[in-house]
Amino acid sequence: MPAPDDEDPTPVVVPHTELSADALRGVIESFVLREGTEYGEREFTLEEKLTHVLHQLERGEAQIMFDPQSQSVDIVVTRKLQ
Repeated sequence: MPAPDDEDPTPVVVPHTELSADALRGVIESFVLREGTEYGEREFTLEEKLTHVLHQLERGEAQIMFDPQSQSVDIVVTRKLQ
C-alpha cells in the first residue's frame, strides 16, 4: 500500500528558465516529436517547430509539467485568454 503522500501526487510546473539549454531542448524536442504537431499547409523544419514551442513557453502560452506519479515531463498548452 502506498504512503499517503504517494496516493495522488500533483503535477508540478517546471519553469523553462530553470532548465539547462540542453535539458530544455530535449524536453521540447521530445514533445514536438511525440505530438506530431500539425502546422497547416506549410511544412516546418524541426528547428522551426522547436523555436515555436520555445516562444510559447517564453510567452506563458505553454508550461513544462512534471508528473511525479509517472516520473514524466510534458508540455501543456495554457494559452492566456485576452
